[in-house]
Parts: sequence; structure tokens; C-alpha cells
Amino acid sequence: MKHLYYIAVEGVIGVGKTSFAKILSERMSAKLVLEKFEENPFLEDFYIDPERFSFQTQLYFLLSRYRQQLELKQVDLFHSLLVSDYMFDKDKLFAHLNLDDKELVLYNLIAQLLEKEVPKPDLVIFLQASTDRLMANIKKRGRAYEKEMSREYIESLSQIYNEYFFRYKASPLLIINTSEIDFVTNEDDLNELLALLRKPISGTIYYNPERKAK
Repeated sequence: MKHLYYIAVEGVIGVGKTSFAKILSERMSAKLVLEKFEENPFLEDFYIDPERFSFQTQLYFLLSRYRQQLELKQVDLFHSLLVSDYMFDKDKLFAHLNLDDKELVLYNLIAQLLEKEVPKPDLVIFLQASTDRLMANIKKRGRAYEKEMSREYIESLSQIYNEYFFRYKASPLLIINTSEIDFVTNEDDLNELLALLRKPISGTIYYNPERKAK
């Protein structure tokens, strides 16, 4: 059976994980797996009234991500590399932010049953950015269901992500601060990131360029 090398790109809403995953898949001739967040029928209602719609939204995401992750276990003979714009564990981060204590108990019971069957990434790339950069990116892409998203929500989400990956040990981890780079439109920035991925990565590597985005 052919080994499938699995890279998961993660980060807070608006950081550019889908854009980066798409670029990686093109440059590395990898199979691309994108999260189907737009199929969640509760998502727009959640951003308007999170207290009312948080549990429905989270449970739908959990089951949807679980089904998609099981598909990753099917070996693709035409690709030796797989790139995804999320990892299954992200669902827990959102759950702890959005659910109350009773809802979280039920959520965790379901999640613990499902996660046993989910494949683990061989490498996780965690993209970071400042709140200002994240809010600007969210505004620029102009998704209707994100227009009610608050700065406070993004800051809380960033804190949860940072705390999670500070303790993350399940696989090699590459943390990239993207606040002052633009890997979508600047080829030099992109090439530097691609060069990082050509080197063996073990443990945790933190990449924080100091030049300004162009």
C-alpha cells in the first residue's frame, strides 16, 4: 500500500489557510481536501445569534468533518501527498469557545467516539496573524455570513488556537507568523515558505519574518 503523506494547514478564520493549502497542492502536485464549511445550514444563523445556534452548528461541523476525514483513508494512487485546509481537532477548539458546559459534555462524548477513526496528519502548519490582519482579510473577502463576526470573537479564537498549539505534540508542527508577509501575491514570500517545507521537520519550528508585507 502506498504511503500517503498528509499535511494539514490550520489557523484562525481569515488567516489564509485555504489559500495556502491550494498553493501547496499546486506546487507539490498534491491531492487537495478542503473543508466544506459553506454546506453548514446553521452557520449564518450562528453568527447572528450564537447562543441559540451554537450547538446545532457545532454538531453539524463535527459530523461533516468526520465523514470527510474518513475519506482521507482511501489511498489515492495518483498522489503521494495530501494537503488539507483543516485538521479534525479544530472542531474541539470551536466547541470549547462556543458551547456551554452541558452542551460541551454531550459534544465531547460524541467527539471521543469519532476521533478514534480519524487519521492524524504527518505535519501540521499553523498560520498565525495579528487581529488587525485577520479582520482586514475577513472584510476583504466579503462573505455574507461573516459580516456579523466581531473582533472580540476573533481575538478569543486566536487565544484558543495559540494555547492549543503551544502544547501540541501529536505530530511535527510548523508555526508561521503571516502578519508581515503575503504568500498569495508575493512570490519571494511564498518561495521562502516552500523552502521551509523542503527541509525535514521534527518537533516544533517557529517562523516569524520581520519584513513588511508588500
